[in-house]
Amino acid sequence: MNLLEHHAKSLVLAPAGIPLLDGTICNSIADVILAAKSLGPCVVKAQVPTGKRGKAGGIRIAQTNEQAGDAAAAILGMTIDGYRTEAVLVEELAPIAREFYAAVLHAPRERASLVMFSVDGGMDIEEVADKNPEAIRRHLVLVSDHFSRNEALSMLSGLDLGPSRTQIADILVAMYQQYRQRDAELIEINPLAQLSDGRVVALDCKFILDDAAASRQEDIAAVGSPERMTILEKEASELGLKFIELDGNIGILANGAGLTMTTMDVVAQFGGRPANFLEIGGDAYTKAEAALKLVLANPGVRSLVVNFCGAFARTDVMTRGVIAAWRSLAPPIPVFFSVHGTGEDEAIALLSDEFGVQPFDLMEDAVQAAIEAAR
Repeated sequence: MNLLEHHAKSLVLAPAGIPLLDGTICNSIADVILAAKSLGPCVVKAQVPTGKRGKAGGIRIAQTNEQAGDAAAAILGMTIDGYRTEAVLVEELAPIAREFYAAVLHAPRERASLVMFSVDGGMDIEEVADKNPEAIRRHLVLVSDHFSRNEALSMLSGLDLGPSRTQIADILVAMYQQYRQRDAELIEINPLAQLSDGRVVALDCKFILDDAAASRQEDIAAVGSPERMTILEKEASELGLKFIELDGNIGILANGAGLTMTTMDVVAQFGGRPANFLEIGGDAYTKAEAALKLVLANPGVRSLVVNFCGAFARTDVMTRGVIAAWRSLAPPIPVFFSVHGTGEDEAIALLSDEFGVQPFDLMEDAVQAAIEAAR
């Protein structure tokens, strides 16, 4: 769940004491002109839960009240990355000396949190990572650890930040604290700006809430913008299925989110591209046909991996559901099974006797066979 910039600033940054510029949220041209009269030279910014607003023309500088009105007229109603602009943030125009990048996010591979900082702000961090990776400072924080001011200062050592170094260190610490307290997946300030008077302020903020924490963060959840769903993802949600559409060619059916993600990782490890995340759970026998339809609705799918591992859920029951769905839909693609756990002997017999295939002993072998078939 994403927050609009002004919500991220007011709900996340301001309570942490992170410096901000004066600004007003507006829904009409008249309100923008009034805000500009109060602020003077200003920036008019589209409030949509997506990036690259500037490139789309959604951020405009206004030196006069008339220019502010013109900017509002151009931006309000504008569609940016599929989102219609219903409001703008009118913020004072400040003299910027330098722009930095700061973020706190998950580092799942290291099972830690990651604090990031770069002197190359105002750019896509992916572009910075490609062209000048040494320009990005990284500090891993284990879940049980505290990110201190001294650690932040150490992280920034050697950078030509002058007196701003202590301000930036305090901001990084405050961002980490909010990241933990607010159940964030990401807090990003880009740019974090040093002004000509020496102040360091957040000019923008991107905040993503862990959806599972919505009940603990009611004020954020009340104004947050859920991730946009594709047509198939909306259909899956209505069916009670957890489905994410991807751009690969290897379809995946698995039980349990962890096993599904592991299967996706193995597909990628062997050079394949997953076509979806789809966790069908222990009730697969009731939803297998709907799940299979979702996977096959992607015309790029060239093969399918079915990976079941049963504990409480019986693999033979899940397998029977998939067999019935396959017979009903008769898809013209090869399918490769890996079945282990409760009911696996019965499941293997079902696949052999009723489906004419043998599951692979190892998930890795099933995945590699699916990748080869997709070629």
